[in-house]
Amino acid sequence: MQKRLLSPTAALALAALMSGPAHAQTEIQWWHSMGGALGEWVNDLAKDYNASQTQYKIVPTFKGSYDESMTAAIAAFRSGNAPHILQVFEVGTATMMASKGAIVPVGKVMSDAGVTFNPAAYVPAVAGYYTAPNGQMLSFPFNSSTPVFHYNKDAFKAAGMDPENPPKTWPEVALAAGKLKAAGHKCPFTTSWVSWTQLESFSAWHNTEFATQGNGMRGIDARLTFNTPLHVRHIENLANMAKTGLFVYKGRGNAADATFVSGECAMTTGSSALYGNIKRNSKFASGIGTLPYYPDVAGAPQNTVIGGASLWVMSGKKANEYQGVAQFFAHLSKPAEAAKSHQRTGYLPVTLESFKLTDTSGFYKQNPGTDVSVTQMIRKTTDKSRGIRLGNFVQIRTINDEELEQVWAGKKSAKDALDTAVKRGNEQLERFQKANKS
Repeated sequence: MQKRLLSPTAALALAALMSGPAHAQTEIQWWHSMGGALGEWVNDLAKDYNASQTQYKIVPTFKGSYDESMTAAIAAFRSGNAPHILQVFEVGTATMMASKGAIVPVGKVMSDAGVTFNPAAYVPAVAGYYTAPNGQMLSFPFNSSTPVFHYNKDAFKAAGMDPENPPKTWPEVALAAGKLKAAGHKCPFTTSWVSWTQLESFSAWHNTEFATQGNGMRGIDARLTFNTPLHVRHIENLANMAKTGLFVYKGRGNAADATFVSGECAMTTGSSALYGNIKRNSKFASGIGTLPYYPDVAGAPQNTVIGGASLWVMSGKKANEYQGVAQFFAHLSKPAEAAKSHQRTGYLPVTLESFKLTDTSGFYKQNPGTDVSVTQMIRKTTDKSRGIRLGNFVQIRTINDEELEQVWAGKKSAKDALDTAVKRGNEQLERFQKANKS
């Protein structure tokens, strides 16, 4: 019996019919600020999720630094082209909270989509930071980090120090830096994110106030207080280390990270998320220690504060698109997925289950020090150490950088710089308070 061939027109119509479902896929735009190894991680997260189902397609787009992506998103929102998901660093949290109408709380997105969402499943210090006073979680905890102490074990060995025993206090850091310098190191100690590591987390780690109103967690009328004798003493000590070549300032943001990974600098205080970069690109054995503290300060060490970023859902999108966002967030929250991300990057495990899973898998035993960030964060918090959430925080950090650079250059005393930073920063807080009075 002769087979009947389809006409070209009918064949095209059938092909279009068969390929129909592929075109029904809902795209979810995700703007982020992850470059290098972390950018590959973000792309892999989207790729894996897209391969796991056919209804939604996550489209990640790198939009530059955290500052740049936030600025771009605000402009895009005003022109009606905002992404569905925006990654915002923790210092932008108060600004996003005040952006009424621009965002949809993640708790609402999840409940509207009928997706199970339990804030109690997340690491308390992380979830609490992104939760409004009424108990509603506003953004999705994604890449949360905390400052830790990274050190070069090979350099320690060469300088005659125990590579398995990093300095735990600031006096011990100065002593180790002296030995490293004597052994020929031109950059014994450096730090990235100066305001975050040396003022913000330094304060919480010593259970000392950084700003009033519970560091801004209780209201937008907070004012800065980080010019106490303890803060002045610490910055003076770092200034003295800078004069003698024990501390080398390498620039703002995470500029110092590359100098540690390359082996140029032997010790650094920086993000726990530097671990992924070190693991992949360093040519030396490295270790992770807790953030140093002053042993004569009562209550120290307390707990460090959150860094990194969270994912905010922008308003003005369709219901089926929010459904896709909710499904993607539910996927990222799965214990196995969250544990995989934590182990790959050095970011905190966002859920308690993913922490347990990582622990029982033996990962921490096989990779000593990778649990430091978690143990620093899961200690009991106090009113002075729960976190720091301030308006115009980006500008405040820039002010802190500017003033401390005067100290490292020997142009200002620690007290003068901190007094000025507090005065200038409080002007920013007053401006924010006036602009956001309800």
